[in-house]
Amino acid sequence: MAVNPRPFAGRVDEPDLVALREIVPSATAPLVLADGSGREVLLGTVLPVRWPAMVRSDGRMLIGLQTEPRSDDAGRDLGQALQAVLAAEPGQGLDQLPAPDPGPRLADLLDPAPIQITVHPGFDWWLEGVEEPGEDAVAALADANATVVPTARLQSVEAAYWCRIGDRAHLRWALPYDEEPLLDALARLHAAKSLTVGPQTRFIGAFRTCGLLIPVWDLPMDREADATEGPAAELAERLAEAYADGTPLTADQRAARAGLVSRQLTLR
Repeated sequence: MAVNPRPFAGRVDEPDLVALREIVPSATAPLVLADGSGREVLLGTVLPVRWPAMVRSDGRMLIGLQTEPRSDDAGRDLGQALQAVLAAEPGQGLDQLPAPDPGPRLADLLDPAPIQITVHPGFDWWLEGVEEPGEDAVAALADANATVVPTARLQSVEAAYWCRIGDRAHLRWALPYDEEPLLDALARLHAAKSLTVGPQTRFIGAFRTCGLLIPVWDLPMDREADATEGPAAELAERLAEAYADGTPLTADQRAARAGLVSRQLTLR
């Protein structure tokens, strides 16, 4: 199967899907199927033991985003997982899906409306509604909850996630723009010393994944997600204006761009 460098392209929620796949520890979103069947499937960042999909004993269907790749197209992997879970029996864990044949991708199987995301402080949603979970399930849940990085999704802009890792706070923002003109836009702001999310913040680099860039900023340790909302919205306006600027970069902007490229990290 041919490599698909941008597996969620065409979806209005592409940046959020990328963020949930790569940087958000625990979040869920109910999926609305394109076939109009009304069947309920829950999309989660991570399922127990990183299964690609499962059907709980109560019939609840789940698919996971953060799984080992089975092909060079994450969208097709997820499309296969969704098809498998729709055909599975209650109580079935789909932990060994093969490499998928050509077929529908996740985006092909969903209603085009954006998914509605809930970020969770842990993985209690794994066992939500389970009256008597087994000891192994409870232990696995406790282990998973101990690893969760505190994370919040901003409301003022799309696909931006505040998090606290150790003694540092960050903003990680999956942006919907094409990479090359986005780098130009970021360079324009960086050269103008306006690539910030409010006072005492610092741009530190970007992840490149699933065809998008996810810039990262250091924030003051006491800067909570709510206090980041306004500065993020202001930065979004500056970034959109810089992205629309088609003039050639100045020497200072070209130097800033080279520095930005050197601080990129490609995921997967």
